[in-house]
Amino acid sequence: MKIMSDEMLVAAYRDALKSDQNKSEIETLKTEVQKRGLSPKVEKE
Repeated sequence: MKIMSDEMLVAAYRDALKSDQNKSEIETLKTEVQKRGLSPKVEKE
């Protein structure tokens, strides 16, 4: 995985959820978000 800033990581996670990308990518991003203690505040439409 590319090294990302916190903001880029959260944005990538939100985009992955919105576009329904593959599950493994979403899980990887989610794990990294949790490791860093971030809160993506994903809003479901």
